[in-house]
Amino acid sequence: MPETYRRNRANAWHYGHDDLPQIRQTLLDVHADAYTDDMTEFDERFPWFVDHWGDNPGFACAIGYDSEEPVGFAYGAPATSGREWWREHVSTPPTDDSTFHVSELMVRPQWRKTGTAERLHAALLESRPEALAALLVDPDHPKVQALYETWQYRKVGNRQPVLDSPNFAVMLRDLRAAA
Repeated sequence: MPETYRRNRANAWHYGHDDLPQIRQTLLDVHADAYTDDMTEFDERFPWFVDHWGDNPGFACAIGYDSEEPVGFAYGAPATSGREWWREHVSTPPTDDSTFHVSELMVRPQWRKTGTAERLHAALLESRPEALAALLVDPDHPKVQALYETWQYRKVGNRQPVLDSPNFAVMLRDLRAAA
């Protein structure tokens, strides 16, 4: 955790595209711990997803720490205009349709149910210039979807981004209204 990274009140450090080589292993380690007992073939491709998202010049990541120990992370990137996850589900797009896609939010087991996920999510989005945030939720986790609804997301449809993935719930949040 070099002092050059910006730390916020959520005890999270912010990283960008150029930082991926330094944080990649931390992301993989947190993921491995979070899915120790529940790894699927889809989850086993997580390193590819980290590299895919990290390759985006707008990649942003917040990693939370308890002292020096990483407890979780959230990351994503700005959506390509016209390719937003919500686009096919909203009949009248908002005037400002700039969107940040929240790709991953992961908390290690011993820090779950402590508010860590919400703090990491807030840290990731706290200074985003986009008007909207979108994320995908596995339908096998209705409690997670309900949690996102308490964070002002609303379900707008379903999407299966890759053939072997779940048919995720697409959730959308107006960042300006949430501020």
